[in-house]
Amino acid sequence: MNDAAQELLRDWTARQAPATGREWLDARLGQIGAMTPGDPAAERALAIAFGQVPRQLGRGPLALTADDIAAAEAVRPGWRPQSWSLEGAARILLLLRCPSATPDTFHARFQRLRRAADPAEQVALFQGLPLYPHAHALVDEVGEGLRTNIRPVFEAIAHHSPYPREHMDEHRWNHMVLKALFVDSTLAPIQGLDARANPDLARILRDYARERRAAGRRISVELWRCLGPFAAEIGAVDDLALAARSDDPEERAAAGAWMEREHF
Repeated sequence: MNDAAQELLRDWTARQAPATGREWLDARLGQIGAMTPGDPAAERALAIAFGQVPRQLGRGPLALTADDIAAAEAVRPGWRPQSWSLEGAARILLLLRCPSATPDTFHARFQRLRRAADPAEQVALFQGLPLYPHAHALVDEVGEGLRTNIRPVFEAIAHHSPYPREHMDEHRWNHMVLKALFVDSTLAPIQGLDARANPDLARILRDYARERRAAGRRISVELWRCLGPFAAEIGAVDDLALAARSDDPEERAAAGAWMEREHF
């Protein structure tokens, strides 16, 4: 997968980058591909190149065709690069090109880049999660990323990515879903949201909804998607019924649909 993903990223970035940017990127890819894992000088070269990408290639959305999107899905099921930027794609390509002999080597490299990264660089690092070798070694780094209140960084982890569904344990998954609501993000782009719904998450969301209602604050209608299947099990049927009588037509419709579906 790694080689095929690199080929796609190289093609996509080459289409948009100016000639001088393509030359620069090819030179950096050759330099980085030949480096020895763990060599401090080589790691510094990667960090420098990582920061220079926008100046060399420019900034802007990554322009993709329907064929490009289909190719991404064929290479890595669940890979959704539609929201990526040109500079982000190039940064991910640089990181993929690095030789990584062990999970520890890759983790250390990723950690160094993350700790020094600005928000745009963090977005790129986390968007690349589905493509990295030794991705399982980055679970703790992802946990650190989930602490952010910067919504684009959070969504780089949570949205349009198979990584959370595949690698997060239930505790971290539940935290991610709740955090999405706290940062006013949406749940629909989270892959595996229905398949990984669970009673503990439903209880967390029940309590969250009660706190929001008591404070007179709006409750995301998406919440009921994770709570509804377990409403009877966690004692939240009355919460659903209350939401089904809400003054908010969207909440009323969402909760009412679950009431009907579960025959409450």
